[in-house]
Amino acid sequence: MQYNIIGGSFPVVTCSLADGESMVTEKGSMVWMTPNMQMATSGGGLGKMFSKAFSGESMFQNIYTARGAGMIAFGSSFPGKIVAVQIQPGHSWVLQKSAFLASEMGVELSIFFNKKLGAGFFGGEGFIMQRLSGSGVAFAEIDGDLVEYVLEAGQQMIVDTGYVAGFEESVSIDIQSVRGVKNVVFGGEGLFNTVLSGPGRIWLQTMPISGVAGAIIPYLPAKS
Repeated sequence: MQYNIIGGSFPVVTCSLADGESMVTEKGSMVWMTPNMQMATSGGGLGKMFSKAFSGESMFQNIYTARGAGMIAFGSSFPGKIVAVQIQPGHSWVLQKSAFLASEMGVELSIFFNKKLGAGFFGGEGFIMQRLSGSGVAFAEIDGDLVEYVLEAGQQMIVDTGYVAGFEESVSIDIQSVRGVKNVVFGGEGLFNTVLSGPGRIWLQTMPISGVAGAIIPYLPAKS
């Protein structure tokens, strides 16, 4: 599979496939393709269907297989970036829920639960995330621009939870409460932040869709 990411802030990734190669994607992500791409829909069994629904994904995935040399394109659902992630055995990635766009068939998508109860109950959007494992190339959606940091062992970054786009599984995640009553009441921030600890790469996004939605809500017409 050869790919090309185009489109700036409204990106599309085009994938050129050899005969018999397949791509798996979420429902509604395909934007155009050649006529010889054959589609099949799979739920992956009841257990996987439940886990997908719980993690914010569609319960069904579409598998596109090339019958001869073919091409298929997948589009982002929100202005931002599409990034390619190389997944290898022993080198998994954890992404924000709903970040998965498409992948080669060797990549496995599953739920990532934070092992620490504090992060689970208070981390908000960071509670349930997606884990990409196996082998192959996957494509992820990033809200806004992407900022990458490489954390050394023990090095930390404190992040507003909605801005965490993903991280290598070697990175640990926890939550930290905002200190001080004045900071909580008047600071205008959430009660908790996410703490990412190295070693490993972390991806931060500059315009989380949750923040955009929150900014728009006050301007929506009130219900009569």
